[in-house]
Amino acid sequence: VQLVESGGGSVQPGASLRLSCTSPRFDLADYAVGWFRQVPGKERERISCTTRAGDSITNISDSMEGRFSVYRDNTKNTVSLHLDTLKPEDTAVYSCAAKFARDRRPTYCPRTSEYPVWGQGTQVTVSS
Repeated sequence: VQLVESGGGSVQPGASLRLSCTSPRFDLADYAVGWFRQVPGKERERISCTTRAGDSITNISDSMEGRFSVYRDNTKNTVSLHLDTLKPEDTAVYSCAAKFARDRRPTYCPRTSEYPVWGQGTQVTVSS
């Protein structure tokens, strides 16, 4: 296991969840880390990229704007995705991915296809 996500669950609309991505093998401080989500039968949707420098390019989708935020905590080797004001359409499997970036500029973000390491995902279900 190289990446582990946690924090998913079943919640009602309007609730919040805190997802975490960590690695038992890697020092994520050397990695660009992305968050993604996918609904069965649909394409994977990119949520964010957190650069090695800690800058986060978040809220790629207008539907997530203002509701999702990302935090890197190198002391805990964790990149967290905060989901607020959840909607039923946010129901998906949320996954993190990582790409070694110490040899890149600190603000480097890979394309989705360039991430070589993926977690198993954590299910988020939003339903009343």
